[in-house]
Amino acid sequence: MDNNQNTPNDPNPKAVVSGLSGNEMYCAAMLNMAPGNLLIGNSVFSMGVIGGLRSGIKTTLGGEITTFTDMVAQGRQLAYGRLVTEQQQTGGNGVAGVSSEIVFHGNNVEFLSVGSALHGGTGNFTTSADVQELFCQVDSGFVPTSFVFGNVAYSIGVAGVAMGGLRKIGHGEVHSYSDLFNVTRQRALDRIIDDAKKVQANAVIGIKTTILPFGRTGVQEMVMIGTASKHSLVDQIMPGKVITSDLTAEETWNVTRMGYMPLELVLGTSVYSLGVIGGLRSIIGEIRHGEVAPLTEIIYGAREQSISKLKTQAAAVGADDVLGVKTYIYDLGSDLIELLAIGTAVKKIDGVRTRSDQLPPQAIIRDKQTFVNTAEMHYGFNLNDASAN
Repeated sequence: MDNNQNTPNDPNPKAVVSGLSGNEMYCAAMLNMAPGNLLIGNSVFSMGVIGGLRSGIKTTLGGEITTFTDMVAQGRQLAYGRLVTEQQQTGGNGVAGVSSEIVFHGNNVEFLSVGSALHGGTGNFTTSADVQELFCQVDSGFVPTSFVFGNVAYSIGVAGVAMGGLRKIGHGEVHSYSDLFNVTRQRALDRIIDDAKKVQANAVIGIKTTILPFGRTGVQEMVMIGTASKHSLVDQIMPGKVITSDLTAEETWNVTRMGYMPLELVLGTSVYSLGVIGGLRSIIGEIRHGEVAPLTEIIYGAREQSISKLKTQAAAVGADDVLGVKTYIYDLGSDLIELLAIGTAVKKIDGVRTRSDQLPPQAIIRDKQTFVNTAEMHYGFNLNDASAN
Protein backbone atom coordinates (compact mmCIF):
# COMPACT_ATOMS: atom_id res chain seq x y z
CA MET A 1 0.00 0.00 0.00
CA ASP A 2 1.08 3.60 -0.65
CA ASN A 3 2.72 4.95 2.50
CA ASN A 4 0.66 8.08 2.05
CA GLN A 5 -2.58 6.27 1.23
CA ASN A 6 -5.16 6.46 4.01
CA THR A 7 -6.80 3.47 5.66
CA PRO A 8 -10.45 3.64 6.84
CA ASN A 9 -9.46 3.83 10.55
CA ASP A 10 -6.30 5.89 10.20
CA PRO A 11 -6.16 8.23 13.24
CA ASN A 12 -3.86 10.63 11.38
CA PRO A 13 -5.10 10.75 7.79
CA LYS A 14 -2.69 12.17 5.24
CA ALA A 15 -3.60 14.26 2.25
CA VAL A 16 -3.11 12.52 -1.07
CA VAL A 17 -1.26 14.78 -3.51
CA SER A 18 -2.53 13.79 -6.94
CA GLY A 19 -2.44 15.22 -10.43
CA LEU A 20 -6.00 14.03 -11.07
CA SER A 21 -8.73 16.57 -11.78
CA GLY A 22 -12.22 16.43 -10.31
CA ASN A 23 -13.56 14.87 -13.50
CA GLU A 24 -10.79 12.27 -13.42
CA MET A 25 -11.60 11.40 -9.81
CA TYR A 26 -15.22 10.79 -10.80
CA CYS A 27 -14.17 8.52 -13.67
CA ALA A 28 -11.69 6.70 -11.41
CA ALA A 29 -14.50 5.98 -8.95
CA MET A 30 -16.57 4.52 -11.79
CA LEU A 31 -13.62 2.20 -12.48
CA ASN A 32 -13.52 1.29 -8.76
CA MET A 33 -10.27 3.18 -8.31
CA ALA A 34 -9.11 5.90 -5.93
CA PRO A 35 -6.42 8.54 -6.49
CA GLY A 36 -2.88 8.02 -5.25
CA ASN A 37 0.05 10.40 -5.14
CA LEU A 38 1.82 12.18 -7.95
CA LEU A 39 4.80 10.19 -9.25
CA ILE A 40 7.89 11.63 -10.90
CA GLY A 41 10.90 10.10 -12.65
CA ASN A 42 13.71 12.00 -14.34
CA SER A 43 17.18 11.82 -15.84
CA VAL A 44 19.49 14.74 -16.69
CA PHE A 45 21.97 14.61 -19.57
CA SER A 46 24.66 17.14 -20.39
CA MET A 47 24.11 19.13 -23.59
CA GLY A 48 27.80 18.51 -24.19
CA VAL A 49 26.97 14.85 -24.73
CA ILE A 50 24.33 15.83 -27.28
CA GLY A 51 26.67 18.30 -28.97
CA GLY A 52 29.29 15.59 -29.26
CA LEU A 53 26.90 13.52 -31.35
CA ARG A 54 26.88 16.09 -34.16
CA SER A 55 29.75 14.34 -35.89
CA GLY A 56 27.35 11.47 -36.55
CA ILE A 57 24.86 13.61 -38.44
CA LYS A 58 24.49 12.47 -42.03
CA THR A 59 24.31 14.87 -44.92
CA THR A 60 21.46 12.89 -46.46
CA LEU A 61 18.11 14.58 -46.03
CA GLY A 62 15.82 12.69 -43.69
CA GLY A 63 18.27 10.00 -42.63
CA GLU A 64 18.07 8.61 -39.11
CA ILE A 65 20.81 9.64 -36.70
CA THR A 66 20.99 6.42 -34.72
CA THR A 67 23.23 7.81 -31.98
CA PHE A 68 20.71 10.61 -31.32
CA THR A 69 17.77 8.20 -31.38
CA ASP A 70 19.46 5.85 -28.92
CA MET A 71 20.52 8.64 -26.58
CA VAL A 72 17.07 10.23 -26.41
CA ALA A 73 15.38 6.83 -26.06
CA GLN A 74 17.73 6.03 -23.17
CA GLY A 75 16.89 9.30 -21.41
CA ARG A 76 13.15 8.79 -21.87
CA GLN A 77 13.38 5.18 -20.66
CA LEU A 78 15.45 6.09 -17.59
CA ALA A 79 12.90 8.72 -16.55
CA TYR A 80 9.95 6.37 -17.09
CA GLY A 81 11.73 3.53 -15.29
CA ARG A 82 12.28 5.71 -12.23
CA LEU A 83 8.60 6.68 -12.20
CA VAL A 84 7.71 2.97 -12.18
CA THR A 85 10.21 2.36 -9.37
CA GLU A 86 8.58 5.12 -7.34
CA GLN A 87 5.20 3.51 -7.96
CA GLN A 88 6.49 0.16 -6.74
CA GLN A 89 8.03 1.72 -3.63
CA THR A 90 4.97 3.72 -2.61
CA GLY A 91 2.22 1.40 -3.76
CA GLY A 92 -0.66 1.77 -6.16
CA ASN A 93 -1.47 -0.67 -8.92
CA GLY A 94 -1.96 1.83 -11.71
CA VAL A 95 -0.41 5.03 -13.04
CA ALA A 96 -2.42 7.33 -15.32
CA GLY A 97 -1.41 10.32 -17.40
CA VAL A 98 2.20 9.20 -17.82
CA SER A 99 4.17 11.78 -19.80
CA SER A 100 7.56 11.77 -21.49
CA GLU A 101 8.88 15.31 -21.62
CA ILE A 102 12.15 17.04 -22.46
CA VAL A 103 13.06 20.16 -20.48
CA PHE A 104 16.17 22.24 -21.14
CA HIS A 105 18.13 23.69 -18.21
CA GLY A 106 20.91 25.83 -19.62
CA ASN A 107 23.59 23.38 -20.79
CA ASN A 108 21.69 20.34 -19.56
CA VAL A 109 18.59 18.51 -20.78
CA GLU A 110 16.19 16.78 -18.43
CA PHE A 111 14.07 13.82 -19.45
CA LEU A 112 10.96 13.93 -17.28
CA SER A 113 8.15 11.44 -16.71
CA VAL A 114 5.14 12.37 -14.56
CA GLY A 115 1.97 10.47 -13.68
CA SER A 116 -0.62 9.92 -10.95
CA ALA A 117 -0.97 6.69 -9.00
CA LEU A 118 -4.30 4.85 -8.83
CA HIS A 119 -5.48 2.35 -6.21
CA GLY A 120 -8.05 -0.39 -6.63
CA GLY A 121 -9.42 -1.94 -9.78
CA THR A 122 -7.74 -5.01 -11.20
CA GLY A 123 -4.26 -5.58 -12.55
CA ASN A 124 -1.16 -3.43 -12.62
CA PHE A 125 -0.68 -0.94 -15.44
CA THR A 126 0.74 2.35 -16.60
CA THR A 127 -0.93 4.46 -19.26
CA SER A 128 -0.38 7.68 -21.16
CA ALA A 129 -4.15 8.27 -20.93
CA ASP A 130 -5.62 10.52 -18.28
CA VAL A 131 -8.40 8.87 -16.26
CA GLN A 132 -11.15 10.33 -18.44
CA GLU A 133 -9.47 8.81 -21.49
CA LEU A 134 -8.82 5.62 -19.56
CA PHE A 135 -12.54 5.25 -18.81
CA CYS A 136 -13.39 5.60 -22.52
CA GLN A 137 -10.73 3.06 -23.50
CA VAL A 138 -11.71 0.48 -20.88
CA ASP A 139 -15.39 0.88 -21.76
CA SER A 140 -14.39 0.20 -25.38
CA GLY A 141 -12.85 -3.12 -24.38
CA PHE A 142 -9.18 -2.09 -24.21
CA VAL A 143 -7.47 -3.22 -20.99
CA PRO A 144 -4.37 -1.09 -20.30
CA THR A 145 -1.01 -2.78 -19.80
CA SER A 146 1.83 -0.32 -20.15
CA PHE A 147 2.91 3.13 -21.26
CA VAL A 148 4.96 2.72 -24.45
CA PHE A 149 6.86 4.97 -26.82
CA GLY A 150 8.78 4.83 -30.08
CA ASN A 151 11.09 7.49 -31.47
CA VAL A 152 13.39 8.34 -34.32
CA ALA A 153 15.88 11.20 -34.62
CA TYR A 154 16.75 12.33 -38.12
CA SER A 155 18.54 15.04 -40.04
CA ILE A 156 16.43 17.64 -41.82
CA GLY A 157 18.86 18.81 -44.44
CA VAL A 158 22.52 19.48 -43.81
CA ALA A 159 25.14 20.94 -46.15
CA GLY A 160 22.67 22.41 -48.62
CA VAL A 161 20.76 19.15 -49.01
CA ALA A 162 23.04 17.97 -51.78
CA MET A 163 21.64 20.54 -54.18
CA GLY A 164 23.63 19.13 -57.04
CA GLY A 165 21.27 16.17 -57.10
CA LEU A 166 18.26 18.46 -57.45
CA ARG A 167 19.38 20.46 -60.45
CA LYS A 168 17.68 18.14 -62.90
CA ILE A 169 14.41 17.81 -61.00
CA GLY A 170 12.67 21.09 -61.83
CA HIS A 171 9.57 20.69 -59.68
CA GLY A 172 7.47 17.81 -58.41
CA GLU A 173 7.97 14.90 -56.05
CA VAL A 174 11.51 13.90 -55.13
CA HIS A 175 10.85 10.18 -54.82
CA SER A 176 14.17 9.25 -53.24
CA TYR A 177 13.57 11.72 -50.41
CA SER A 178 9.90 10.71 -50.06
CA ASP A 179 10.95 7.08 -49.68
CA LEU A 180 13.62 8.02 -47.13
CA PHE A 181 11.21 10.08 -45.02
CA ASN A 182 8.54 7.36 -45.16
CA VAL A 183 11.02 4.76 -43.92
CA THR A 184 12.36 7.10 -41.22
CA ARG A 185 8.96 8.08 -39.84
CA GLN A 186 7.72 4.48 -39.97
CA ARG A 187 10.52 3.49 -37.60
CA ALA A 188 8.91 5.41 -34.72
CA LEU A 189 5.71 3.41 -35.25
CA ASP A 190 7.62 0.14 -35.54
CA ARG A 191 9.38 0.85 -32.26
CA ILE A 192 6.21 1.59 -30.30
CA ILE A 193 4.81 -1.71 -31.66
CA ASP A 194 7.97 -3.50 -30.50
CA ASP A 195 7.50 -1.98 -27.04
CA ALA A 196 3.93 -3.33 -26.95
CA LYS A 197 5.05 -6.81 -27.95
CA LYS A 198 7.45 -6.90 -25.00
CA VAL A 199 4.49 -6.68 -22.61
CA GLN A 200 2.36 -9.17 -24.62
CA ALA A 201 -0.13 -6.47 -25.68
CA ASN A 202 -2.08 -6.68 -28.93
CA ALA A 203 -2.95 -2.99 -29.31
CA VAL A 204 -1.43 0.46 -28.90
CA ILE A 205 -4.12 3.09 -28.64
CA GLY A 206 -4.29 6.81 -27.99
CA ILE A 207 -1.03 7.40 -29.85
CA LYS A 208 0.15 11.00 -29.79
CA THR A 209 2.88 12.03 -32.21
CA THR A 210 5.20 14.96 -31.56
CA ILE A 211 8.06 16.35 -33.64
CA LEU A 212 10.71 18.18 -31.62
CA PRO A 213 13.74 20.17 -32.84
CA PHE A 214 17.14 19.86 -31.19
CA GLY A 215 18.18 23.48 -31.51
CA ARG A 216 20.77 24.15 -34.20
CA THR A 217 21.98 20.59 -34.47
CA GLY A 218 19.98 20.06 -37.65
CA VAL A 219 18.21 17.14 -35.98
CA GLN A 220 14.55 16.57 -35.11
CA GLU A 221 12.96 13.80 -33.08
CA MET A 222 9.64 12.22 -33.96
CA VAL A 223 8.24 10.52 -30.85
CA MET A 224 5.05 8.52 -30.47
CA ILE A 225 3.61 7.75 -27.04
CA GLY A 226 0.59 5.60 -26.29
CA THR A 227 -0.84 2.80 -24.18
CA ALA A 228 -0.14 -0.86 -24.87
CA SER A 229 -3.44 -2.65 -24.25
CA LYS A 230 -5.22 -5.94 -24.72
CA HIS A 231 -8.53 -6.44 -26.51
CA SER A 232 -10.26 -9.81 -26.63
CA LEU A 233 -11.11 -9.57 -30.34
CA VAL A 234 -7.80 -8.40 -31.80
CA ASP A 235 -6.26 -11.86 -32.05
CA GLN A 236 -9.28 -13.02 -34.05
CA ILE A 237 -9.23 -10.03 -36.38
CA MET A 238 -5.47 -9.71 -36.93
CA PRO A 239 -3.74 -12.81 -35.52
CA GLY A 240 -0.21 -12.14 -34.32
CA LYS A 241 -0.48 -8.42 -35.04
CA VAL A 242 -0.52 -5.33 -32.85
CA ILE A 243 -3.20 -2.84 -33.88
CA THR A 244 -2.34 0.86 -33.61
CA SER A 245 -4.52 3.96 -33.42
CA ASP A 246 -4.18 7.71 -32.92
CA LEU A 247 -7.92 8.20 -32.44
CA THR A 248 -8.75 10.11 -29.28
CA ALA A 249 -10.33 8.16 -26.42
CA GLU A 250 -13.73 9.67 -27.15
CA GLU A 251 -13.42 8.83 -30.84
CA THR A 252 -12.37 5.29 -29.93
CA TRP A 253 -15.52 4.91 -27.81
CA ASN A 254 -17.74 6.37 -30.54
CA VAL A 255 -16.46 4.14 -33.34
CA THR A 256 -16.55 1.09 -31.03
CA ARG A 257 -20.14 1.93 -30.18
CA MET A 258 -20.85 1.84 -33.94
CA GLY A 259 -19.13 -1.54 -34.27
CA TYR A 260 -15.81 -0.40 -35.74
CA MET A 261 -12.37 -1.56 -34.62
CA PRO A 262 -9.22 0.52 -35.22
CA LEU A 263 -6.69 -1.50 -37.20
CA GLU A 264 -3.64 0.57 -37.98
CA LEU A 265 -2.20 4.04 -37.68
CA VAL A 266 -1.32 4.93 -41.27
CA LEU A 267 1.02 7.67 -42.39
CA GLY A 268 2.36 8.90 -45.68
CA THR A 269 4.92 11.54 -46.50
CA SER A 270 5.85 13.17 -49.79
CA VAL A 271 8.81 15.45 -50.40
CA TYR A 272 8.36 17.91 -53.24
CA SER A 273 10.70 20.32 -54.93
CA LEU A 274 9.15 23.73 -55.53
CA GLY A 275 11.02 23.81 -58.81
CA VAL A 276 12.99 26.99 -58.22
CA ILE A 277 15.86 25.75 -60.34
CA GLY A 278 13.38 24.88 -63.07
CA GLY A 279 12.33 28.51 -63.38
CA LEU A 280 9.48 28.79 -60.89
CA ARG A 281 11.18 31.65 -59.08
CA SER A 282 11.19 33.74 -62.25
CA ILE A 283 7.47 33.01 -62.70
CA ILE A 284 6.67 34.08 -59.15
CA GLY A 285 8.76 37.20 -59.63
CA GLU A 286 6.44 38.30 -62.44
CA ILE A 287 3.29 37.90 -60.30
CA ARG A 288 2.59 41.07 -58.33
CA HIS A 289 -0.50 39.79 -56.53
CA GLY A 290 -3.10 37.05 -56.69
CA GLU A 291 -2.80 33.29 -56.87
CA VAL A 292 0.52 31.67 -57.69
CA ALA A 293 -0.99 28.88 -59.77
CA PRO A 294 2.18 26.75 -60.19
CA LEU A 295 2.73 26.62 -56.43
CA THR A 296 -0.95 25.88 -55.83
CA GLU A 297 -0.71 22.87 -58.12
CA ILE A 298 2.53 21.58 -56.61
CA ILE A 299 1.35 21.77 -53.00
CA TYR A 300 -2.07 20.33 -53.90
CA GLY A 301 -0.34 17.45 -55.64
CA ALA A 302 1.88 16.82 -52.62
CA ARG A 303 -1.14 16.56 -50.30
CA GLU A 304 -2.93 14.24 -52.71
CA GLN A 305 0.12 12.01 -52.99
CA SER A 306 0.48 11.74 -49.19
CA ILE A 307 -3.20 10.90 -48.77
CA SER A 308 -2.94 8.33 -51.57
CA LYS A 309 -0.29 6.53 -49.52
CA LEU A 310 -2.74 6.30 -46.62
CA LYS A 311 -5.32 4.70 -48.90
CA THR A 312 -2.80 2.11 -50.04
CA GLN A 313 -1.87 1.18 -46.47
CA ALA A 314 -5.52 1.01 -45.40
CA ALA A 315 -6.37 -1.28 -48.31
CA ALA A 316 -3.50 -3.59 -47.32
CA VAL A 317 -5.12 -4.28 -43.92
CA GLY A 318 -8.66 -4.53 -45.29
CA ALA A 319 -9.94 -1.33 -43.67
CA ASP A 320 -13.29 0.23 -44.49
CA ASP A 321 -12.30 3.82 -43.69
CA VAL A 322 -9.42 6.03 -42.62
CA LEU A 323 -10.53 8.41 -39.86
CA GLY A 324 -9.10 11.50 -38.24
CA VAL A 325 -6.78 12.28 -41.14
CA LYS A 326 -4.53 15.27 -40.49
CA THR A 327 -2.06 16.82 -42.91
CA TYR A 328 1.01 18.86 -42.09
CA ILE A 329 3.46 20.76 -44.25
CA TYR A 330 7.12 21.32 -43.38
CA ASP A 331 9.69 23.58 -45.01
CA LEU A 332 12.85 21.47 -45.32
CA GLY A 333 14.94 24.26 -46.78
CA SER A 334 16.57 24.43 -50.19
CA ASP A 335 13.09 24.90 -51.73
CA LEU A 336 11.89 21.49 -50.59
CA ILE A 337 8.69 20.81 -48.66
CA GLU A 338 7.37 17.72 -46.93
CA LEU A 339 3.67 16.87 -46.74
CA LEU A 340 2.82 14.44 -43.94
CA ALA A 341 -0.61 12.78 -43.69
CA ILE A 342 -1.58 10.65 -40.70
CA GLY A 343 -4.77 8.88 -39.61
CA THR A 344 -6.26 5.60 -38.36
CA ALA A 345 -7.65 2.82 -40.55
CA VAL A 346 -10.81 1.20 -39.11
CA LYS A 347 -13.06 -1.73 -40.03
CA LYS A 348 -16.58 -2.73 -38.97
CA ILE A 349 -16.38 -6.04 -37.10
CA ASP A 350 -19.13 -8.26 -35.74
CA GLY A 351 -19.07 -8.37 -31.95
CA VAL A 352 -17.34 -5.03 -31.42
CA ARG A 353 -19.28 -2.97 -28.89
CA THR A 354 -18.90 -0.77 -25.84
CA ARG A 355 -19.84 -1.84 -22.33
CA SER A 356 -22.03 1.23 -21.71
CA ASP A 357 -24.75 2.75 -23.84
CA GLN A 358 -23.67 6.30 -23.00
CA LEU A 359 -20.54 7.97 -21.68
CA PRO A 360 -20.91 9.95 -18.46
CA PRO A 361 -20.44 13.71 -18.98
CA GLN A 362 -17.40 13.62 -16.69
CA ALA A 363 -15.59 11.44 -19.23
CA ILE A 364 -15.90 13.97 -22.03
CA ILE A 365 -15.69 17.33 -20.25
CA ARG A 366 -12.29 18.83 -20.95
CA ASP A 367 -10.58 20.35 -17.92
CA LYS A 368 -9.90 24.07 -18.08
CA GLN A 369 -6.51 25.58 -17.33
CA THR A 370 -6.62 27.51 -14.07
CA PHE A 371 -2.94 28.52 -13.99
CA VAL A 372 -1.39 30.32 -16.93
CA ASN A 373 2.22 31.51 -17.01
CA THR A 374 3.03 33.97 -19.78
CA ALA A 375 6.43 34.98 -18.43
CA GLU A 376 9.19 34.86 -21.01
CA MET A 377 11.16 32.21 -19.16
CA HIS A 378 10.43 29.26 -21.39
CA TYR A 379 13.21 26.69 -21.43
CA GLY A 380 12.79 26.23 -25.15
CA PHE A 381 14.42 29.63 -25.72
CA ASN A 382 17.59 28.33 -24.08
CA LEU A 383 17.79 25.41 -26.46
CA ASN A 384 19.38 27.26 -29.34
CA ASP A 385 21.91 28.97 -27.10
CA ALA A 386 22.88 25.71 -25.40
CA SER A 387 23.14 23.69 -28.57
CA ALA A 388 25.26 26.31 -30.24
CA ASN A 389 28.05 26.00 -27.64
